[in-house]
Amino acid sequence: MTETKIALITGGSRGLGRDMAINIAKKGIDVIITYHSNQDAANDVVAEIHQLGRKAEAFQLDASKPNEFDDFFKQLSDYLKSQNTEGRFDFLINNAGTGLYKPFADTTEADLDDMFNIHYKGVYFLTQKALPFLNDGGRIINISSGLARFSFPNASAYASMKGAVEVFTRYVAKELSPRSIVANVVAPGAIATEFGGGENKTNEKKREAVANFTALGRVGEADDIGSVVAFLCTEDAKWINGQRLEVAGGIFL
Repeated sequence: MTETKIALITGGSRGLGRDMAINIAKKGIDVIITYHSNQDAANDVVAEIHQLGRKAEAFQLDASKPNEFDDFFKQLSDYLKSQNTEGRFDFLINNAGTGLYKPFADTTEADLDDMFNIHYKGVYFLTQKALPFLNDGGRIINISSGLARFSFPNASAYASMKGAVEVFTRYVAKELSPRSIVANVVAPGAIATEFGGGENKTNEKKREAVANFTALGRVGEADDIGSVVAFLCTEDAKWINGQRLEVAGGIFL
């Protein structure tokens, strides 16, 4: 009997991470999510996945603090050993993050450090710490942004870190190839969630502008991204490696 696969999604309690978790569960994969502070929201996601007939668990984690990662993986390891004999998982989705929309001229060192810690340093070292627990043949999916390709004002710090993650992903794909671990980037465009203050959901002027710039004529929804991440966790995606998939409806073509 084939052992059920397990996915770990950081920042899985709300927004894109929540939708990724639900879509991955629908593929017959068990799910572990992390949350920063909203345990109630995380518990809701776990309950919804249980209703889909899959196992799920949530752990608190500040993905910007690598000094907490050893404790996190100790908890994770104990849980994984209760789920399978190897104590391992199959898919790592680095999704946790926060937004910063501020002019370059006004961005402070503290602002830049915040973006670096959550979007690059945290991703780099969480992935490194995950390697002993990630099965050979596993998948790493890093979440970037369309802003790493095109430029909207006031996103220089955030977008720069996403650009770094895209380069990092190519190196991971190369260096982990002896273990048949693949690594890819999903880069969403403007998505109607609460991220970054929720402007893509509530600011009608911005929504109209985004729709006008986008070939498919609308702002994206969380399911537009979650379904693609779930696809990358399937056998159908086994030959995609070291790639950047922009999921943005054709913005700025």
